Amino acid sequence: MTASSLSQPSADGGQLRRKPSGITRFSLVRIVLGALAVVLPVALTMFLVHQLVEKGMRGLWPQLLAAALCLLGYRFYVRRVERRPMAELAGTGAGRELGAGLLLGSLLFIGVIGAMAMFGAYRVDGTGGWEALLVPLTELVLVALFEETLFRGILYRNLERSLGSWAALAISSLVFGLAHLPNANVTLAGIAVTVVAGLLFGAAYLVTRRLWLPVGMHFAWNFMSDAIFSVTTSGHPGKGILKGQTVGPDWLSGGAYGVEASLVTLVALSAVTVVLLTLARQRGRFLTKTEARARRN
Repeated sequence: MTASSLSQPSADGGQLRRKPSGITRFSLVRIVLGALAVVLPVALTMFLVHQLVEKGMRGLWPQLLAAALCLLGYRFYVRRVERRPMAELAGTGAGRELGAGLLLGSLLFIGVIGAMAMFGAYRVDGTGGWEALLVPLTELVLVALFEETLFRGILYRNLERSLGSWAALAISSLVFGLAHLPNANVTLAGIAVTVVAGLLFGAAYLVTRRLWLPVGMHFAWNFMSDAIFSVTTSGHPGKGILKGQTVGPDWLSGGAYGVEASLVTLVALSAVTVVLLTLARQRGRFLTKTEARARRN
């Protein structure tokens, strides 16, 4: 078949696509180009805003602009490098999947913080104003969209087309965890739980083969942690409606790194990950290395 021929339907949305040629056939090249396409717009936007816009005029819009440019960069990459429709972020069904992710992520965090409270590792000392909901909102939208696009949309998918689903899931989750090493007060336990979080979001992607479910879960987890319960998230202190704090031994409270270094979180995330992986397997979403290579464009 020539470079202009149409390939067979794939696991990424089942849509016909143009077969790429040249170095863009290689997964590593795709990962590098995809990362540049989403990282550069975000980094450049935030840099220029901080350099050219007065602090009092920044407000909430820079993060939303960066998120929009991130998606545009990803769309450009998918269209020009992978040469296919952007099925994983298509609008049809997006509201349902995003809503399911928001609900699941919220319930998961509430379950974790509730269990920690039962064990005496979380307490509330007062309440704050409703403006606490707005301050981190756009930043958390940017984080969820950017990280899921980068780690699941680009890294996981391109690893899968060469190595199969299980290897791609393991490697992308490990990279996701290691990417948090620069965070404040990072610990080995924190990185371990973050790796499991990467497995969780990867499993959420596999269930639908789309990004809306993991984006919703990722955002909801961070929003609950920061804007509602005011606990530290991956080393970043939260300032939410409830003036809460974690207390007790680090293995239970997570210490200065936050709830993402707690044994309670590790158990909860692992349990939900197993459920989602089972569901994905029942739906036939997993690809062996041979199957992935046979279906890749």
